Amino acid sequence: MKFRRKAQDGPDDDVEPLDDLEELDDEQEEDAEPLAGGPFDAEDLPADGVDRVDLGSLLIAPEPDRELRLQVDEASGTVQSVQIVGPDGAVELRAFAAPRNGDLWTEVRPQIAAEVAQGGGTATEHEGPWGPELILRTGQRGGQQQVVRMIGVNGPRWMLRCQLVGAGAQKPDDSAAWEETIRKVAVHRGAHAMPVGEALALTMPPQARRVDQQG
Repeated sequence: MKFRRKAQDGPDDDVEPLDDLEELDDEQEEDAEPLAGGPFDAEDLPADGVDRVDLGSLLIAPEPDRELRLQVDEASGTVQSVQIVGPDGAVELRAFAAPRNGDLWTEVRPQIAAEVAQGGGTATEHEGPWGPELILRTGQRGGQQQVVRMIGVNGPRWMLRCQLVGAGAQKPDDSAAWEETIRKVAVHRGAHAMPVGEALALTMPPQARRVDQQG
């Protein structure tokens, strides 16, 4: 496992959808149904024998030929996101507080699309295994347009946002292996009240080692 320092301004700043959402105010609503097949709520995690890495709000299952990386803010020292990186691509994971029985992904999806369009990119909807997704095409990298596949999964009082690059984004209908990686994730929300859209805290495990960004 590795962690990388990240400057305050990074690629994710262009598509951050969760800054201006309203405060959580629905404590009387019923809990959402547990997700079938994953990703899981930590309270409903099946006894599958997988020894997951505990990162606070995210529990990640190790996989062969894939590396777990943590993106750390240079200024604050806090862990901002989790990346699972393989030879053909990567997925970045972040979990956010959401209302009970709510559909935060439906709320933020048009916001993300609008922000990408304002930056000169395009955002098109694609029907995936968890419902509507976004295929984002933004900027030019190495002479090619960057393609990001963004998936939102609504859980009980949380939303998991998954950003795929590489094969999982470029061939969304042929990405069962990356989708299986997402299915193994478990989200630990906690019982305390939080503003809707606030990122769930990530923690760095003691075995993490630093790898400085190059360039």
